[in-house]
Amino acid sequence: MLLKSTLIYAPAVLLVRLSSLVLLVIATRLMSPDAYGLLTLVVAVGELADMALANWLRIAFLRLGGTGEITRGSVMRALLVSALTTGLAIFLALAVTPVIVPEDPVAFGLAVTGYLIAGAVVRFVLTLLQMRQRQAHYALLETLRAALQIVLPVAVMVVGWRDFVSVSMAASAGALIAASIGAMTVIPGLVAGPARFGYRELLAFGIPLMVMALMGFGLNNAERIVLKIYHDAAAVALFAAVYALARQPIDMVGNAVNMGGFPEFVARFDRDGAEGAGHFLSEQMAVMLALSLPVSGLLVALSPDVTELVLPLAYQGHSHWLFPLIGLAVIQANLKTFVFDNVVHAFKRPWLMIWSLAPGSAATIGLSFLLVPMFATEGAAMALAGGAFVSLSLSILISRRLLKVPVPMKVIAQAVAISAAAALAARGGAWALGDALPIFRLALGGLLGVAVAGVGFSLVFPAETARLARRLNPLRPRPA
Repeated sequence: MLLKSTLIYAPAVLLVRLSSLVLLVIATRLMSPDAYGLLTLVVAVGELADMALANWLRIAFLRLGGTGEITRGSVMRALLVSALTTGLAIFLALAVTPVIVPEDPVAFGLAVTGYLIAGAVVRFVLTLLQMRQRQAHYALLETLRAALQIVLPVAVMVVGWRDFVSVSMAASAGALIAASIGAMTVIPGLVAGPARFGYRELLAFGIPLMVMALMGFGLNNAERIVLKIYHDAAAVALFAAVYALARQPIDMVGNAVNMGGFPEFVARFDRDGAEGAGHFLSEQMAVMLALSLPVSGLLVALSPDVTELVLPLAYQGHSHWLFPLIGLAVIQANLKTFVFDNVVHAFKRPWLMIWSLAPGSAATIGLSFLLVPMFATEGAAMALAGGAFVSLSLSILISRRLLKVPVPMKVIAQAVAISAAAALAARGGAWALGDALPIFRLALGGLLGVAVAGVGFSLVFPAETARLARRLNPLRPRPA
């Protein structure tokens, strides 16, 4: 069940991540490092404000609004709250802009405003599709968004508008166009009726999430802001470029698992109680790590070839420690968010997450100010990994007070072994080709690594693999 839902949502998540990587490859070549660094800061500041004041609505709406039929009253109520919180997010972002980008606060504020508005609209439409369990429409919308967020920014750069504002606004326009089309498919399916929750209930669930996001500010791109303060936009560009390459494949796995896993976890919690939900979360953790660890191992093993192929010369030679540190941080963050935080959401006690977010955020910010001045981008990666470790550790302790999630130690050990074997196979394949072009080294190394990881996964999850093979078999008998 979990692997099936992961595969349904994976293409949608994959295409969005791939569009970001494709845009990275093109933008780092057509934009100056300073301009690209400011573009990534737009995303960083936008995500900080969005996570703090707007992103909570997705979780609240999914938990309070239910799945299946959605009433117009529920949608209008959630829409009004979304508009208000997005307005607050814009105000917060504009307030900190002069401190972060004193050289051009107006242009930076305009770009962040566009990013936040587009993100709010897309998230709202995607949440409606997820609630109605329209996986195919969800995937199509994400595919369209991914395509437009490549085509429009690249078109802007090709015609000569290579400043960060023009590129950012083009990407936001692509997201808005896709969301508008998605809204036309989901709105006709709404049913008449009042809201299934009140403003007080919605805000009672959401305010703790907003406070927690503010408390967790340091865990979401704060290290880039410290990089900009102590160094320059070019340093931010280098860190952001490598961060995207190291994060996106791992994050794609975590998001794909949780897209189908979270609604199923909530349903099992309501139907089977805490024990059944705990076993499901243990399975979700096992699948996530069995997929994420080999992906991380491949990225570390092939990082020299990846950076040589994807990034311009100015970005190369500085990423030796960035890939493993960022990979470690992302896996820890995904475990916290997609496993242990789900326990708190199920029990509707989001205030408890403050006790993991605040110390983790403080650790990231403190380590950033300590390490970034001395070690620049490597210091930012170390701060990110350190803060993620603190936050994950506390999240495990907190969630165990509500629900003990069995830790699949055997699967974790097997995943580590698979990751090491896949990394060795990939590095060996790339090394065997010597001075060949990086694309050929990547192709052979990646093929060998994926083959080893695939065999390992089939050994760890034989039943799931067999079911998947039967579903993908074109010769299997079709139901009458």
